[in-house]
Amino acid sequence: MFKRIMAPVDLAHVERLGTALDCAADLAKHWGVPIVYVGVTSSAPSKLAHNPKEFGQKLDAFAKAEAAKHGVETSAHTAIAHDPATEIDDALMRAISDTESDLVVMASHVPNVMDYIWPSNGGSLAEHAKCSVMVVRP
Repeated sequence: MFKRIMAPVDLAHVERLGTALDCAADLAKHWGVPIVYVGVTSSAPSKLAHNPKEFGQKLDAFAKAEAAKHGVETSAHTAIAHDPATEIDDALMRAISDTESDLVVMASHVPNVMDYIWPSNGGSLAEHAKCSVMVVRP
């Protein structure tokens, strides 16, 4: 049914993504498809990496660890944004196309009053993506 699952990850907060990552791995096993882990970074140095190449290496190591943990095929895709905090939705939309994913499995948060002002990243992707989007609460 699906050919490739995209799982957005925030390497700075991986501990909050367990349910969504497990869900993506379970679906990948069920359908026999690969998962591409997408991370969004800027070209400026950050606490996580000094540059996009270093970020990509960390994301690739994360993908390999997930492959070993869950027994699924994985890859990594680094998306570059000038300001990841404000451009993450656009970067993830581009990544859907760049990775040719037909299912996105991503973590969300428990909705709160701010969601009436700014929609969540998962909600925004679900509204605008041309593929299926599964938003997984923690």
